[in-house]
Amino acid sequence: MRPMWRLAAALVLAWTLALAGRARAEEGLFTFDDAPMARIRADLGVAVDRAWLDRLQAASVRLSSGCSGSVVSGKGLVLTNQHCVLACEQALASAQDDVISQGFGVGGERQERACPGLSAEVLEAIVDVTADILGSGAGKTGEAFVAARQQALADAEARVCVGASRARCQVFSFFGGSLFQVYRYRRWDDVRLVFAPEAAVAFFGGQKDNFSFPRYALDFAFLRLYQGGRPAPTPAHLDWSNAAPTPGEAVFAAGNPGESERDLTTAELASLKDVILPLAVADWTDLRRPLVRLSRSGEAQRRETEAALFEADNEIKRLQGERQALASSALAAARDKEESDLKAALAAHPALALQIGDPWSALRLVQLRVRGAYPVWRELEEAAGGGSDLFDWARVLVRAAEERAKPSDERLPEFADANLPLIEHQLMEARPVDPALEQARLQTWLSELRQRLGDDTPGLRPFLRGEDPSTRAAALVAGSKLADPAVRAALWAGGAAAIAASADPMIAFVRATDPLSRAARTLWEEDIVGPSERDQALIDRARTMLAAPFAYPDASFSLRLSYGRVPAAADPAEPRGPFTTLADLIARAGAGGDEALPAAWAAAPKLDRSAVLDFVTTNDIEAGSSGSPVVDARERLIGAVFDGNAASLGGAFAYDGAHNRAIAVATAAIGEALANVYGRADLMAEIEGAAASADVTKTAVRVSAAPS
Repeated sequence: MRPMWRLAAALVLAWTLALAGRARAEEGLFTFDDAPMARIRADLGVAVDRAWLDRLQAASVRLSSGCSGSVVSGKGLVLTNQHCVLACEQALASAQDDVISQGFGVGGERQERACPGLSAEVLEAIVDVTADILGSGAGKTGEAFVAARQQALADAEARVCVGASRARCQVFSFFGGSLFQVYRYRRWDDVRLVFAPEAAVAFFGGQKDNFSFPRYALDFAFLRLYQGGRPAPTPAHLDWSNAAPTPGEAVFAAGNPGESERDLTTAELASLKDVILPLAVADWTDLRRPLVRLSRSGEAQRRETEAALFEADNEIKRLQGERQALASSALAAARDKEESDLKAALAAHPALALQIGDPWSALRLVQLRVRGAYPVWRELEEAAGGGSDLFDWARVLVRAAEERAKPSDERLPEFADANLPLIEHQLMEARPVDPALEQARLQTWLSELRQRLGDDTPGLRPFLRGEDPSTRAAALVAGSKLADPAVRAALWAGGAAAIAASADPMIAFVRATDPLSRAARTLWEEDIVGPSERDQALIDRARTMLAAPFAYPDASFSLRLSYGRVPAAADPAEPRGPFTTLADLIARAGAGGDEALPAAWAAAPKLDRSAVLDFVTTNDIEAGSSGSPVVDARERLIGAVFDGNAASLGGAFAYDGAHNRAIAVATAAIGEALANVYGRADLMAEIEGAAASADVTKTAVRVSAAPS
């Protein structure tokens, strides 16, 4: 639910983020085709080459759950975090088999089960299509320019993916729209859960410990990629290491950070702090109340709401941390100085200054419109439905029926031809639907809609029809048949005629309200997004022309490399030291609550309690980095990122190397737990057998011009 109103990433200068006077060497979310190998060698004393990067890229995974992972065997085994598979566990859980609290695959090998709606992707190739995209709008303005640009984007994705079976292509815009690249992914839609520990140990310490260190959480899980009903062959995988990281050691993380906003102006940051983040926190807080009530109404309800409640708690804490970071005087002073320095540099070049103008003042004027337009856009478009699956399916079906009748370049971008196979797959995926949870989400959203936009707004009548939110939500959920994949499949295949004839109350609800939502979207894109992108592009151009940039774009859920170190024992950011051990976990365990260990841990005499459990690094991470592999200089897997410390919550806006820390679970502890607590010698044999193999395919990344 992060705001998505900044769609283009931009250059970030060395002096931009210098909260302590200069940027730290560890800063950077680098794309794999432009990794700073010379800088890494200078900063860390470690040499990485193209082959090293290619191997890491070929084993790094992007999950549709918004997380990352790594391939760790030749049979499709993927390491990620338990919290990244929590929705999968909830879908698989039942009264007889509560895989969230009891774990999955704990105590012995069991049948691997498909995770509904979960897909995995590995980046295969990067293709530069800048010339095609920029050239598409030459000589065009207004709607003609937009149509030509959208068609060029769709054509680029289709062209790069042509002839590549099981591939997905996605265009990314970097550096303020001066670089466009198609990322081609190898995609797996059959992803199955192999192992996940009990929630009590994976999230040991609960929300009290979240975004802090020391941590005592064993937050890991294994998935497996399947192809044709069998484990997928994955010759490119990481070597597993059971060695503990050491203080001062150079480490690297490869993941898919979701979104950073390190190039925003002071005026845009003020809108985030004063308007956007407070509304997001309020929405999650409003949803949390009925979730808590529902979770306390019975064991089944507790199980059904566990993932949703975890998400709500996590988002509230994260968003509040981001707002607190934006209120920091250090961040404000650094951003003010950045703008002043850039304006002064621009004034010294009159010809360039004439071309650039004053985009900062223009962006301040845009923010005046943001304050009035954002609540409408959020409730009608960005956060519409409150996370209800039934609503989301209905909106996709209604919009797809209308959009698919148009030429691809005239559609909403998400319904371009290249995206339709993925949409169809996700739409048809069987997924359990809990009516009580659906009603709680819809009722909360409708209440917020009425509260924020007003009871007496004439255009809002189709949403509530004069009813209270509880009654309206209950009727929509009770009457809808969209939980049945066969019903969704028939509506998809039937197109506009089937949608128009459908009596399903959720379809009828979206049919009646979608014109209002589309109008809010159009207004937002024309009044806010378009001008913001235009003015930010001018600032980006000035930065490019006048200063030496950090050569990395803002995060966009595309694969990135970050480098850093395990801090020394006397790390000022974490004075208690960079490690916790299994002994610390056992010593911390209490009688109950969030500090209770499952019984299996008390009966594990062979457990090496000295093994490192969690550790911190100086790596630059963001939301979406969860599950990212942490490797040493020899490219051996030593951990998986699962969190950051409190200071890292401001990482969306700035990296402060003196305080920001990534937190990873160590492979040493994972191996000990699998072998000596959970009895999964089979998994360790598969992993260690893969590590012993010298036959690791070196899959090269290709960066080239788009094929004609």
